[in-house]
This record gives sequence, C-alpha cells and structure tokens, in this order.
Amino acid sequence: MAEKKKKKKSESAVEKKRLVSVIDIGSTAIRLVVVEIRKKSHWTTLDRAVQPLSLGRDVFLRGSLSPESMREAILILERFQELLRGWAIPPQDVRVIATAAIREARNRDIFLDRVQVRTGFQINVVAGIEENHLTYLAVQHALNELRPQFSRSSAMILEVGGGTSELMLLSRGRMAGSHNLGIGTLRVEQQVLGSSGTTTDNGRVEEFLREHIRVTREVLNAEMRLDKIRFFVAVGGDARIAAEQVGTREGELFSVISRDAFVTFLDNVRSRSVEECVRDLKLTWTEAEGLFPALLILHLFMESTAADQLIVPDVSIREGVLLDFTIDPGHGIRKEFVRQVSGAALALGRKYRFDEAHATAVTHLALQLFDQLKDEHGLTDHARLLLEVAALTHDIGYFVRADGHHKHGQYIVENSEIFGLSRTDLSIVGNVIRFHRGATPSPGRSSLGALRWSQRMMVLKLAAILRVADALDRGHLQRIRNITIQKEESGLMIQCESLGDISTERHGLTIKGKMFEEIYGYQVVLL
Repeated sequence: MAEKKKKKKSESAVEKKRLVSVIDIGSTAIRLVVVEIRKKSHWTTLDRAVQPLSLGRDVFLRGSLSPESMREAILILERFQELLRGWAIPPQDVRVIATAAIREARNRDIFLDRVQVRTGFQINVVAGIEENHLTYLAVQHALNELRPQFSRSSAMILEVGGGTSELMLLSRGRMAGSHNLGIGTLRVEQQVLGSSGTTTDNGRVEEFLREHIRVTREVLNAEMRLDKIRFFVAVGGDARIAAEQVGTREGELFSVISRDAFVTFLDNVRSRSVEECVRDLKLTWTEAEGLFPALLILHLFMESTAADQLIVPDVSIREGVLLDFTIDPGHGIRKEFVRQVSGAALALGRKYRFDEAHATAVTHLALQLFDQLKDEHGLTDHARLLLEVAALTHDIGYFVRADGHHKHGQYIVENSEIFGLSRTDLSIVGNVIRFHRGATPSPGRSSLGALRWSQRMMVLKLAAILRVADALDRGHLQRIRNITIQKEESGLMIQCESLGDISTERHGLTIKGKMFEEIYGYQVVLL
C-alpha cells in the first residue's frame, strides 16, 4: 500500500500543472492565449483574448507608431496583465512577442521602453526569418499525423499576416526554401491605396497582387518546381475563417477545404463589401477588412501548385512560441526542427553548386570533433547546430570566386535566409565560414567585433573545429570516415578509419591545426 501511494505521488509530481501565456502584438490586433501544460508539447487552452488595433496601418503608411496607437496598445497590455494576475501566472511563464509592425517602426525602441516601464513586459521583436521557425513548429505539431504523406511528396506552407507572409517549401519532408515575403493585408492596402483612404478596392488589389505574386512565383520556381507540390498548408486567421465557412474537419487540429470550394468562397468574398462580410459572415470589422486580400494571396500561390485542397491547421505563431519554450532538445519536434535547418543549409549549398560530398564529409567529421570535445569547448546544442550549418556551407563562396572564397561564403550566408536561424545566428555562421581558413582572427576585425564576447568565443571555437575537419578531407576524396580523439599531454591524438593514402590530410592538418592549438591549447596529431 505504501509503495502504491509513493507511486501515485510520483506520477502526480510528473503531471503537475503549469500555466503559461503568450501575448502576440501583431499588425492588426493584440492577442493573448493562456494554456495549461500537463506534459511537454501537450496543453489545454484555458483563455483567449483579442483586441483589434491596427498598428500596421500606422507603420506601413507613416513609418512609425502614432502616440494614440502607443497609448491604446499599452492600455490593452495593462488589461492583459490584470487578466494574467487573475490566473496567477508568474512573469517567467509569460512570453510577449511582436512581429512586422513593431519590427519596422522607426520609434519601436520608445514603444518597447514604455511598455516595459508601464507593464514590466519585455517584448521579443521576432525577426522575419524567425517567424518561419515558430510557424513551422506550430504546423508540425498540428499536422503530426500527416508526416508520412509529407515525407513522400512536396509541400508549401503559407501564412498571410498583416505586414508579411511567411512561406516555406518542403521537398519530401525536407526544407527546400524559407522566405519572409513583404506582402500582407495591410501592406497591400498601403501600397495599392496609399494614404488616400481605407476603403478596399478589390479590383486594384487583385491587379496588384497578381503581378507581384507572379514575379515571386518565378523566383520560387528556381528553388523547387511549384507545379510538383501536392500539399498546400494555409496558416492564419483568414484561412481558419474559410475553413469554418466551407471546410471539413479532418483531424484533431486541422481542417481541409477542397480547391473548388475555396475558389467559390473567394468569389463570394470578392463580390461583397466589407460591411456585407461583417453582416453575412459574422466577422469583426478587422477580420472582414483583410479577408479578401488574404484569401487572394493564398489562391494565387495555390494555383501554381498541384494541390487539390487546402490544409488549415488550428495554430498560429503563438502555438509555435509555446512549443519553443516548453519542449526539450530531445523531443521529436525539436529533432525534426534541427533536421529541417540542416535541410535548408543543404538547399542553400545546392543553389550555389557546392561540392556536396566534401561538405557532408566535413560536417560529419566536425560534429564528431564537437561531440568528443564537450569538456573543452563547453558549448550548447544550438552551437552544434550552427557548426553543422557552417560546415555544410563553408565552401559555397567558390560560386563567386575561388580566391577569397571564405569571404564570399560569409557574404552569401549573411545575406541569405536559412530556415530556423536568426540574423545573429547567420552572423555567427558567416564568421565561422570567414575564418575556416587564413590567419587566426582578432577581435578588432569588424565582422567579429560586432558580436558579443560570448559569441566571438563561439566563433573562434567553432572555426577551429571546422579547420581541423576541413583538413581531414583536404583531398575532397572522403578517405577519412570516422575519428576518435584521445587527449594527451603532448597533444590531441586523432585515430581514424581511413581508405587509401591520407598523406594529403596529414599535411593539411599541420597547416590548418594551428588555430586549434591557439584556441584549445592542444597540438593536433593524426595517427
């Protein structure tokens, strides 16, 4: 009996409730969700709140937030703060994010400071490429049961927002492209109508979007044949409105809309005024105002694919944030995310016609070194991921020119979008590529000096490992497959499984191992 009570107590501790909240400051509204987490990546939604506020109209028309919009936003956040106090959610379990409107506002720092002073909320302004990461986590969670189908075909994931649209291309389940597109419902209004008024002219909106998206589709076709895409995933409130009106519930967390039904619904919305959409579809004014351009954007991308239906998950960026700070590194969702980052790096390498066999061999060796040197470098799993991306892309600068290819590679990476990586991550990866050859870098160099001290040290440690791994495939013949390291007073001894003559690799290591010795204090010897 005592053992049973002890077991029940242990199980109760494991399933202890945890309340968390996410507040999303978007271009058209500020939204809150409160959830109860019982076990990682599983939650029950307890409360939701939405307060329409068109911050994007200020920013996309005038470039900054108006004093009136700032005051209204702070009042909304103060009301949300009171709501969270009622749920007794501690500050460390609240995440506040902001997207395109705040990100692009000239006076965003003033707004962030006012919010922190008045509410205590520290807002994380999500970079455009990070939105794709969070959206993907949410979609992956909602469509987990469809993963086998996705792994056998191609898919497009598209979320239309007020300021931007997030688009991802997957080929057989692997990330082939990830983009933050500068089109959204409010931005379309700003570009089509300017400041002359807010009444939507559907004809002008459609003319603008058809031309804009035609050009975008041509660019995307260079990454992956859009007409081969069989699965089209539409994320966001506008897609969910369409699913509620003409969709069919298919899974626990998603609905589907046939292509024909979606086109019919789009035509229905096209013929209605905003007022009629509010009245007939039971929408708020904010929802009705952006519905037609959002549905048209979805339609224009979908018509370039072979998909016969839209898959509409019941998730948003908020669920992605929940997953991002609740799942541990060993969880399947996190492992799949890492796999997609690697896939995106491979796609970038292929775009610039890299030596894939060499890149994958160097990556394999670099990660073995990283894992066996944990006690020496003290870096995190995220640093390991950045090393993987840097190793896969370290030679893409050859596409520009062999001479100085490390500098060209840095430029390409820092000016690209790699799924799941922030701009800071890309800067770290770019610097690792920059210093995978040449003299040991000094902190005074401009590209390195822009980083924090901890980030500079990460660059130096990862670049030293990458140099050794690159030397171990200096001949680009993949003669060394697996390595085991042994630390001795005289140096770091590398035992390897090899095929054929590895004298080229031995010579390369004497040249490229010097930075490793400076950083880690070990001379590297290939046995």
